[in-house]
Amino acid sequence: QAARLVELPYSSSDDDDDDDGDLLASDKDIPMANPDPGAWCSVPPKLSTFSQCVRCLAFLWNLLFLLLGLLALAVGVWGLLAKGSLWGERLVPLGSDPMLLFVLVGLVASAVSLAGCLGTLRSNPCLLRFFLGSVLTFVGLEVLGGLLLLAARQRLRDALRDTLFLCLLRYHEEPDLRFLMDELQRSLRCCGLGSYRDWETNPYFNCSAPGVQACSVPASCCLDPWQNGTLANTQCGFGTLRLGDAVAGTVVHLGGCVERLGAWLRGQAGGIVAGVAVLVLVEATGVLLALRVLGDVVPVGAWD
Repeated sequence: QAARLVELPYSSSDDDDDDDGDLLASDKDIPMANPDPGAWCSVPPKLSTFSQCVRCLAFLWNLLFLLLGLLALAVGVWGLLAKGSLWGERLVPLGSDPMLLFVLVGLVASAVSLAGCLGTLRSNPCLLRFFLGSVLTFVGLEVLGGLLLLAARQRLRDALRDTLFLCLLRYHEEPDLRFLMDELQRSLRCCGLGSYRDWETNPYFNCSAPGVQACSVPASCCLDPWQNGTLANTQCGFGTLRLGDAVAGTVVHLGGCVERLGAWLRGQAGGIVAGVAVLVLVEATGVLLALRVLGDVVPVGAWD
């Protein structure tokens, strides 16, 4: 029986232990890779001194126009509240109130400037792109408006004459139109559209009117609208339309405002061009600053 005993197979556990030991020894020779912190969180690159200065300048630039926009908005709202346009106390609709222009300009300027401020402060590419798109849209509208003005100069003159005629007709109903007409007549030393007799079309100044202002013109037409040099003489134009041109010329300005206004605009052409150039320069500066900040936030190849 002992001869018939089958020899058990040789156990390879010892060899396996030896192999494992060899593997462990060989693993010690392989350097372990250290974990990369950048693989777990993206650390923004450190900005250069120039980029930091540009970012501060862009923030202050947008902050300035944000304050200006809020100021225009406050003036517009104050004007609407003072005249009762928001409460329906006037017969004139809200859409025709000039103060509404201040409100709209203030809202748009504040919104765009706020987007530029927050986009610069928070390094938000969406807000920066919104700011850039808005400013470029404004530039496009300004260029389009300038081309339309050049192409339709005659229509612009007719529209200006119609506006002044509306001011003349609604002189007593609209405080804004009365203020505009008075300032125009005082500044340009004129009266009416073509002559001082245009005020006969006003129902209050017409000679058939029942009031005390019949056959009169506004005090802003007078050569000397002051009494004793200190107080405004509101009755200096009373009864002027009953006088002849020679006598009326000693009291009021005889020439109309349309011709004077056209001459003044032609004389101010250089100033208007300079103002437009300054506006374009301001907008271009804001665009360049925003582009620089956006280039630091988003790589150029990742803009698409």
